[in-house]
Amino acid sequence: MTITLSDDARQLAALFETETEATVKDCLIDEEFDRVIVLIKTGEMGKAIGSGGEHVRQVEEQIGKPIKLVEDAPTAEDFVASALAPAAVYNVTISENDDRLAYVEVAEEDRGAAIGSDGRNIDAARQLAARHYDIDDIELT
Repeated sequence: MTITLSDDARQLAALFETETEATVKDCLIDEEFDRVIVLIKTGEMGKAIGSGGEHVRQVEEQIGKPIKLVEDAPTAEDFVASALAPAAVYNVTISENDDRLAYVEVAEEDRGAAIGSDGRNIDAARQLAARHYDIDDIELT
């Protein structure tokens, strides 16, 4: 699947890679929540965050927007679970009927974290899952 970045997203991805030395796999400018969503190569989340959050905080200060980091994963199920972090996800099932849906089993106490403030977390997960795995929607169970 080919992912197309806007010019602004390409510039932000390049800045993030320069500042953190982490590999950016995708970058979305989320106008609705006034933030940037950055997909990081598997295994490089520590580099992206930096000691005490130093790296991501430096980039946030430079761009004047918060950054939501998501770590890439090799399967659609693992990707959805990663995108919903910090929620503890027990299981993800992908249904491939008319629509491709991800049903996500999350502990009751983690539903709020999975959804996020004003739906921010699940919105980011939905956007990324659609771009990378053609998933039409994510539903919490």
